[in-house]
Amino acid sequence: MSGEMIAGDLAYRLKLEGCEVKLFIGDPTRKDCFENMVEKTDDWKKELNWVGKDGLIVFDDVIFNGAQDELRLSGYTVFGGNAKGDELERNREFAQKLFASCGMAVEDSKDFICHDDAINYIKNNPSRWVIKQNVHDASLSYIGVMGDGSDALSVLESYKKYAKDVALRKLSLQKRVDGVEVAIARFFNGHDWNSPIFVSFEHKPFLDKNLGPLTGEMGTLAWYDENENNKLFQATLEKIKSYLRSIDYRGYVDINSIVNKDRLIPLEATMRFGSPTNQLQSGMHLSPWKDLLYSTAAREQRKMEYKKGFSIVVCITIPPFPYKMSAFSSYSKGVDILFKTKLTEKEWNQVYFEEVSLHKDSKERQYYIAGSNGYILYITGSGDTVQSARKDAYSLINKVVVPRMMYRTDIGIKYIERDEELLKKWGWI
Repeated sequence: MSGEMIAGDLAYRLKLEGCEVKLFIGDPTRKDCFENMVEKTDDWKKELNWVGKDGLIVFDDVIFNGAQDELRLSGYTVFGGNAKGDELERNREFAQKLFASCGMAVEDSKDFICHDDAINYIKNNPSRWVIKQNVHDASLSYIGVMGDGSDALSVLESYKKYAKDVALRKLSLQKRVDGVEVAIARFFNGHDWNSPIFVSFEHKPFLDKNLGPLTGEMGTLAWYDENENNKLFQATLEKIKSYLRSIDYRGYVDINSIVNKDRLIPLEATMRFGSPTNQLQSGMHLSPWKDLLYSTAAREQRKMEYKKGFSIVVCITIPPFPYKMSAFSSYSKGVDILFKTKLTEKEWNQVYFEEVSLHKDSKERQYYIAGSNGYILYITGSGDTVQSARKDAYSLINKVVVPRMMYRTDIGIKYIERDEELLKKWGWI
């Protein structure tokens, strides 16, 4: 089940692994995606007899209101969180209180359902504030710069005037802190960890050098680590292990943080697959997805094989991204995705999809744009160094032709030029 295609590509990967797959897409603007790539359904509940108690149901989002719990009680094997796990992501204030109770250092963070209340809070507590919308539209979030909060106040006044959707009135304020942003993630099977530690560095701003509006994600640098004494892991995920066990959480969990020389400050929990994290992991995993997902859902453990070294993923987008649909959106639907040269099988294994479909009876893997939001492809690369991983990815991107395509050219550069040195200096890695 995919709400907004966070891990829609995973269904395609499972099919390529030999699984029988049916994909449900909740977002009406993406219903046309993955045509001729994987079988789809408009009503996942009608497919329960098809999947059966021996099959696997996979959820990729936190919007299903506890359906996972009901299915597990009925005897189905389900990967992908539960109601209490979803709350950690959807209720940021609750998450911060849990982090604090587990011994993590937290900064001021507060949820609001009224713009006026958020505006008054900043006026009474002037500082650099980060505005986060509790919907999957990162372009509405804002990282404050002014010490008196005047820029955040101006943004909120604008939202107050134009935000007609009730969902957009729900937001969080979090005091900005400086340092290196790093995320620690892992698969949890209800009792224990079921994968190595995933260390990643997200690149959310739209443009190179972290300029422009925030997006869901423009690219990520990552690696796997099997060292249980990893300082970043011990300061984040390991501290909430007992809570995950208490709620029988079975899925993927990620804590994004800011670290500096003195402490680690958790920013938020992501209790689902990330995008493009999921696509990046597809490029990193040597073991099949079906084994990892099923063992996690069934409270089992299975050793996972993966590429050593560093990996990156780069998002290929088109307008209207990073904003929501406009009259322009439909102009690109049906446009072909082309490659300057014929790709090798290795290169095809570095290409992952979102708003894409396959021409019927295509003999040359001829894909085309099928959605209207602007997330098109994800290109991965791996290597012994960050530089070699970058070369692996960007040399392939140079072969891609998507009319009006946009992407960042600097994924991994900040780690090379700044973050690695600081993290080592401060003793985090």
